[in-house]
Amino acid sequence: MRMYDIIDKKKYKKKISDEEISFVVKGYTKGIIPDYQMAAFLMAVWCNGMDEEETLSLTMAMAHSGDMLDLSMIPGTKVDKHSTGGVGDKTTLSVGPIIASLGIPMAKMSGRGLGHTGGTIDKLDSIPGFSSDISDERFIEIVKTVGFCDASQTRDLAPADKKIYALRDVTATVDDYSLIASSIMSKKIASGADAILLDVKCGNGAFMQDRSSAIKLAECMMNIGKLAKRQVNCIITDMNEPLGNTVGNSIEVIEAIDLLKYGFDSDKVDKRYSEIVLYVCREMVLMSDIFKNEKYKDMTEEERVSLAEKLVRETVDKGCALEKMKEFIAAEGGDSNVVENEDLLPKAKYIYEVTFDRDGYLDKVDTKEVGMASLMLGAGRLKKEDDIDPAAGIKLFKHLGDKVKKGERFALLYTNKEETIKEAEDRLLKAYEVSNEAGSSKNVIIDILRQN
Repeated sequence: MRMYDIIDKKKYKKKISDEEISFVVKGYTKGIIPDYQMAAFLMAVWCNGMDEEETLSLTMAMAHSGDMLDLSMIPGTKVDKHSTGGVGDKTTLSVGPIIASLGIPMAKMSGRGLGHTGGTIDKLDSIPGFSSDISDERFIEIVKTVGFCDASQTRDLAPADKKIYALRDVTATVDDYSLIASSIMSKKIASGADAILLDVKCGNGAFMQDRSSAIKLAECMMNIGKLAKRQVNCIITDMNEPLGNTVGNSIEVIEAIDLLKYGFDSDKVDKRYSEIVLYVCREMVLMSDIFKNEKYKDMTEEERVSLAEKLVRETVDKGCALEKMKEFIAAEGGDSNVVENEDLLPKAKYIYEVTFDRDGYLDKVDTKEVGMASLMLGAGRLKKEDDIDPAAGIKLFKHLGDKVKKGERFALLYTNKEETIKEAEDRLLKAYEVSNEAGSSKNVIIDILRQN
């Protein structure tokens, strides 16, 4: 078998076999196939696409290129969630404790942020003492005893994907549905969960810019899940503005805790953020073992959805999810007292108030630019080896559709690098468009897709 022949087949839109794809993935991961041949293969895929069988073969080959986490020692259906990334997306921090407090095991591995998108692990690592770098054995133990564990993907999971993605990033082959779907799903399958809820972001702060492309990606990943015998459902959510009131690390932890503390309908919690958390949790409950109980067999889908939402709301209202958050933080070495005392989290030396120089209504925002402004303050990284300031970030007091007045507080900038404030302020203000007429914010929930 020769790499040249496989490239040639895909160049002429011919189907490549499972064996050929396995040969490509194994050879490139081991360094036998050089970058220039792999780049040619990826471009041929980008130009001519892959069918369902080829996409599944690529996904499974990458999933099996390293460790496969075995969660069979954990009773019941293990659930997981994944977001395709955005600005201010701290959803997992609230979802995990809620799901675990309902007795549903949630085994999750998360990544770090890069560029304008934040990473869940960076947010968790802002908690004093918290360590996301744990062994497989400890990961499984925490899921069994606490019900929720979120660990770093530093282990040897899907190493082929890491290597192939780095090449895609520099060869203009990132934006292909099969390549995106196989990249995401290979890591999810290797992580061992039985049921996966995918939050596919859509808008100017996400990779998928419009609804149709987001749905196409979601359907591709759902099909992979079905063929791989995993239950995969998708929720399409809006990322045409930052999610919630905060963009950063420790300040996002505070916002996630506040939802568990005050509830979904509190004025202290951003409505768009609480709605996404509610819908994600609801869908994960529907995918769990709860509705496999005989007493629910005659329920209609509408009744199941209603009951799932009720269960999610109740566990937050009763304080069970907040207690589970404390338990989860302590299990991974963190100081659980941060749940009741946010002053224990890292604090920025400089806090700068941002105001608008004109009156009007917030009409549009370049969400990516808000993320970049936060990055400049120290909350993100441009390169994987860059250090992150856990205290840096942005707190927003206005959202799309809101009225703003000249001189009124619009945002707070948090940083330990005073020299970055002015440029970050300019970038943040330029990201927003102000109009003379009141508009309306977009629905944060765009679509829900469930496997048949």
